[in-house]
Amino acid sequence: MINSIATKAVDQNAEILTDLAKKIWEYPETAFNEVKACEWTAEVLRNAGFEVEVGYVGMPTAIRATWGKGHPVIGFLGEYDALPGLSQKVSDEKEAICAGAPGHGCAHNLLGVACVGAALGMKAELEASGKEGTVVFYGCPAEEVLTGKAFMAREGAFTELDAAFSWHGSSTNHVTLGTMTGLNSAVFHFHGITAHAGGDPHNGRSALDAVEITNIGANYLREHVTSDVRIHYVIKEGGTAPNIVPDKASVWYYVRAMSREAVEDTYRRLVKCAEGAAHMTETKLEIEFKGGCYNTLNPVLLSNVTHDVMEQIELPQWTEEEKAFAETLNAKSQQYEVVKATGALENGPLCTTVSPVLNEDGYGSTDVGDVMHIVPCVQLMTATNNLAAPGHSWQITACAGMSIGMKGMLYGAKVMAATAMKLVDEPELVEQAKEEFKKQMNGKTYKCPIPKEIPVPMPVK
Repeated sequence: MINSIATKAVDQNAEILTDLAKKIWEYPETAFNEVKACEWTAEVLRNAGFEVEVGYVGMPTAIRATWGKGHPVIGFLGEYDALPGLSQKVSDEKEAICAGAPGHGCAHNLLGVACVGAALGMKAELEASGKEGTVVFYGCPAEEVLTGKAFMAREGAFTELDAAFSWHGSSTNHVTLGTMTGLNSAVFHFHGITAHAGGDPHNGRSALDAVEITNIGANYLREHVTSDVRIHYVIKEGGTAPNIVPDKASVWYYVRAMSREAVEDTYRRLVKCAEGAAHMTETKLEIEFKGGCYNTLNPVLLSNVTHDVMEQIELPQWTEEEKAFAETLNAKSQQYEVVKATGALENGPLCTTVSPVLNEDGYGSTDVGDVMHIVPCVQLMTATNNLAAPGHSWQITACAGMSIGMKGMLYGAKVMAATAMKLVDEPELVEQAKEEFKKQMNGKTYKCPIPKEIPVPMPVK
C-alpha cells in the first residue's frame, strides 16, 4: 500500500479540507457566481504557501495557484459550482433546505477541495524531498454549464502543463477510457409581429410557429446524423395567451456528439433548420450561441498508471451509520431495481472496491474535454455517494454534505497526489504520455469553441 508523504499530507490537512467542503456545501453558488467558494478556496491555498491569483484570465471566480519550480508541471482542475433547484438537507428523505434554491447535486463542493488536497499533498512531498516540480491548482468556474474551462482555455490557460488531473465524485471508484460527448449550446430567438389571433391573424407573423417548425426540422434531422449524435431542446418562451399571435419566442438547444467535428457539423445543419423556419414564417432569427466544449480524450498510459495507484491507496472504511444511510437512499432511488439487477449491491450499499479500467462511452459532457485536447489529462472517480444514486439528484446533495462524501473526497485527493509524485519520480512517464497525446491528436490543435466576441459571464450581484 502507498503511504507516502503526499498521502499523509492529505490526512494531516483533512480537517481543513472537510471544513472547506462543508462551507461550500452550505453556501451553494451556481455557475459563474461562485464568489464565496472562490474566496474560501484561495484563502486555504494562500495559507498553505501557494502564490494565488484570483480573477485568473479575466474570470472573476477563476483561480490559478502555484508552488514549486521546474518540471514536471502538474495541474489539478478544481470546480465548485452548484446546480439550480437541488437544495437538500443531509437527510435520507427528499427535503430541501430552501425550496427552489441551488444545491450540490453533482458534489462540486467536494470536487474543488479534492484537487486542493492533491495540490497540498504534492507540495508537501516535493518540499520534504527537495525534488523539482511545479504544482498548479486551477479553480475552474461553471462546469455545470460546460463553458468555464473553455473560456479559460481561450485565454491560454493549461498550456503551461505537462499533465493534468481532474477528479469527480461517483458511486464507484474507477478510471475510464471511454468518451464523453462534446457539445454546442445555443438559443434560437425568433421575432415576429403580434396580432389578434381571431380578429386579424393574417397580420401576424408568429414567432412560436418558427420555434415549432425549427423543432420539426430538428426531429427529422435525427434520422440523418450518426448514431453518436444527441439533439435536445426546451422552449424558453412561447407567447402569453392563445388569442395573441406571439411576436417573441425562443428555443434552447444542446447538440452533443463523440467528436468535435460531428458536433459542429450537426450544429451547422440545425442552424439551417432555424433559418428555414424564419423564412417560412417571415420572422427574424437571432442566434445566441452560449458556448461549447470538446469530447473527452483520455490518456491510456496515465489512466492505467492512475488506476494502479488507486489500487494501492487504502479505501475509505464505511461506518454502520453511513451504510444504513446509504441503504435507505438506495431503496428510495428510481434506479434501485436496475442497479440491484447488476449485482452491484451484493457487497453493500456503498462501493468497497476499485473497478477495472473501464472503456464505456458516456453521453453526458464535461468541459474537462477541452483540457484533454491541450495536455494529457486524467479524470478519475471515487465513491462519494450511495450506489443507486441518480445523477444530479437530491441523494448526491445529501451525501456530499456528510462524511460519505468527505471520505471519498480525501481518497480521491490521495490518489491524485500519489500519482502526481509518480510522474515526478518517473519523468519518462510524462514523456511517454506526451508522445501518446501527440498521436491521439493526429496533427490537430485545440480551437476554442467559444468565439472571442462572446464575453465571460459576470457574477450576479
